[in-house]
Amino acid sequence: MLTMRFNRVGKKGQALYRITVQEKTIAPGGRHVEIVGSWNPHKKQGTFQKERIQYWISQGVELSDTVHNLLVMQGIFEGKKRTVKVPKPEKKESEPSQEPVAEVSGDGENK
Repeated sequence: MLTMRFNRVGKKGQALYRITVQEKTIAPGGRHVEIVGSWNPHKKQGTFQKERIQYWISQGVELSDTVHNLLVMQGIFEGKKRTVKVPKPEKKESEPSQEPVAEVSGDGENK
């Protein structure tokens, strides 16, 4: 299945993103079918091939949540924005080690 998602390029601390159409199982930096735009998050500017984006959407390409929200914000795609939440890692509770030890006084009796 094809998906439209970001592919990060640029230097460390100066991220730029390509918007690519590629197979969902391939890593984002891997082989792509087509590059349909780019996005600079620092300047909030981008270039989009509107016709090609609409073509791929009509062909049934799935959009990642972030790309979907960006296209809605730019007016290329109509709809509501999706909620994008990164799941928090589950905290492991430390298991109590054995039962509490009863205090023993110096004469050998329990208190």
